[in-house]
Amino acid sequence: MVPVIETERLLLRGMVREDFPGMAAIWQEPEVVRFIGGKPRPIGESWAVFLRIAGSWAIEGFGQWGIVRKQDGALLGQTGFFTGMRGLGPDFDEAPESGWVLTAPVHGQGYGREAVMAAHRWFDAQPFGGRSRAMIEVGHTASFAIAERLGYVAFRETEDLGDRVMLLARDNVV
Repeated sequence: MVPVIETERLLLRGMVREDFPGMAAIWQEPEVVRFIGGKPRPIGESWAVFLRIAGSWAIEGFGQWGIVRKQDGALLGQTGFFTGMRGLGPDFDEAPESGWVLTAPVHGQGYGREAVMAAHRWFDAQPFGGRSRAMIEVGHTASFAIAERLGYVAFRETEDLGDRVMLLARDNVV
């Protein structure tokens, strides 16, 4: 049900039960959560998110992939799309939200850009694709660089879970 996307160095594939310990560990890394709430994610919360990822594919027809390095099969993170229902207003909540997270040891190596761009190419080719939103904590320059490269435009600053975040829109996909 989850499409597999292959890039030069990565496989984007559906998460499997064996991915959970790796995904949960990524969300415990201080450098990962620094710009995503600031605190390591409890295991129970990671499990709930893990199950929501699987459910999104079944209900919405889109979701998040595990980012796997082809060279060694290591789970590096996750990327894709989801419906967050965050209550931030129809200008944000009524479009699929894009997100990405990578384990800290691979930050700055281009894996994030490679994975997120591949996910967006797939999404844009779908009948429901194209229009999406992103939320990035103010100050997270690496994520803003990826979003800008994909054509996201900031439209409103707000607060989410106590953090200042920028809401971004991607509406005019060419």
